[in-house]
Amino acid sequence: MKAMILAAGRGERLRPLTDHLPKPLVEVAEKPLIIYHLEKLAKAGFKEVVINHAWLGHKLVSTLGDGATWGLTISYSEETQALETGGGIKKALSLLGDKPFFVINGDVFIDTLPKINELNDGELAHLWLVDNPIQHPAGDFALIEGKASVLGENKFTFSGMGVYHPALFGNIAEQAFALAPLLREAMDNGKVSAEHFAPYWCDVGTLERLNKIEEREVQKGK
Repeated sequence: MKAMILAAGRGERLRPLTDHLPKPLVEVAEKPLIIYHLEKLAKAGFKEVVINHAWLGHKLVSTLGDGATWGLTISYSEETQALETGGGIKKALSLLGDKPFFVINGDVFIDTLPKINELNDGELAHLWLVDNPIQHPAGDFALIEGKASVLGENKFTFSGMGVYHPALFGNIAEQAFALAPLLREAMDNGKVSAEHFAPYWCDVGTLERLNKIEEREVQKGK
């Protein structure tokens, strides 16, 4: 299975750090965020990784190169306009191939990857859901008997990690589009499985959260 890291976001809330750096190269404990992902993907047995990029994307390419440092082969999907998450994945399908692939947001911080399996027959996606963080108390999707659902009172937050079948994106004509509506439609048809992700997870969306992760990693290293 191939993996994709979503790394095209502008990172407005992390300014001024992102004025001169693409968001995935912002450092935690003297290591760029995206390198934590690459290390974990390599450890999990992935060999091929696709990274999309936009703002200052050339710095990502020059920093990471072909991925050989981590025993990986990295391919890049350059975006010259804002494509949103769904559009970014669809643009990269030629690099990802015709089989299901794993995707992780470049701006989440985790201690470990989930156990990643192939999709079951008929499924279009498998999502990992986390407990709702302070900044997103209402959650996104309910978890009902192994399926993700837009219905249900006790909702979890989508972690930004999922396995997707290329067919999920097959009937979309637009270049730029969000991922969530596609997932909701597939959920309505019972084609999205899900599970709870219990290990440490944080959306690195603000300087405050970045600082908290930095403090946590420094303490772990002592």
